[in-house]
Amino acid sequence: MIFYNPAGAPELGCEHCGCRWYDRMNNACYECGAEVTPQMLAEYEQALKDFLARQQAPG
Repeated sequence: MIFYNPAGAPELGCEHCGCRWYDRMNNACYECGAEVTPQMLAEYEQALKDFLARQQAPG
């Protein structure tokens, strides 16, 4: 699940419980312990690339 903060930047959210807090050392959600899958990370990375492209676009 991807959330967008007020500045429009993507934030990775838990697909299971909806929270936005991840333990990056253990690759899991702090709230429910769900694992962050490679697919979730790929979707987040693409959203981040899209955000950066919009930030760098003229106009």
